[in-house]
Amino acid sequence: MNIRQIVLDTETTGLDPRQGHKMIEVGCIELLDRKLTGKNLHFYVNPKREIDAGAIAVHGITNEFLEDKPVFSDIAKDLLTFLKGSEVIIHNAPFDVGFLDNEFVDCIDGYKTLTDYCEVFDTLVQARQLHPGQRNDLDSLCKRYEVDNSNRDLHGGLLDAEILADVYLRMSGGQTSLVLGEEASSVDTETGESKPIVRPKGVLPVVKANSVELQNHIEWVDRLEQATGKESVWRKLQH
Repeated sequence: MNIRQIVLDTETTGLDPRQGHKMIEVGCIELLDRKLTGKNLHFYVNPKREIDAGAIAVHGITNEFLEDKPVFSDIAKDLLTFLKGSEVIIHNAPFDVGFLDNEFVDCIDGYKTLTDYCEVFDTLVQARQLHPGQRNDLDSLCKRYEVDNSNRDLHGGLLDAEILADVYLRMSGGQTSLVLGEEASSVDTETGESKPIVRPKGVLPVVKANSVELQNHIEWVDRLEQATGKESVWRKLQH
């Protein structure tokens, strides 16, 4: 069973689409069975309005840079087709979904809301459940899960989506690195401690879990599902 996930982030002209603010960048990273496929989608969008100075300070995207970029209606169908049928992973989902819904409804006939086309998973909700009372913005999670965000001087749709994909995989206890060929590590989702994985050479022996280990795994999956409010990929594969 192939689980398709899209990690998504946007940048905007301001904070509230109800005040006429628009989306100016969207970055999407595709995962299939929790692994990078290399099939990503990235657009800059001309909002046909001024960008707030406070927003420019966050992402560095200027009105001049966007002058020759497509308007949202030009990219809407391609973007929605890419998202359809997937689980879309977003940090602080109501913000990005609010902007996407506001844009899509103006140019897609019969459009209602993003959740009519795909599932939406909010990693901010997940982080707050796993780490109550702590800072759970993306930079804090990068530090907690040892994700390198040293190239993130400013926010950016595609860059933040790449970073969020790495954070999400570490938080949910699966693959821990998005870079092929890089030294791998495993992360304890309760302590955040990272340990290198040593790959033995030669033929790998098959070591089956004993009854205690199986029970521990089931209890860990139960805790993960309770924290995220969703059925785990592992249980979906057992159906």
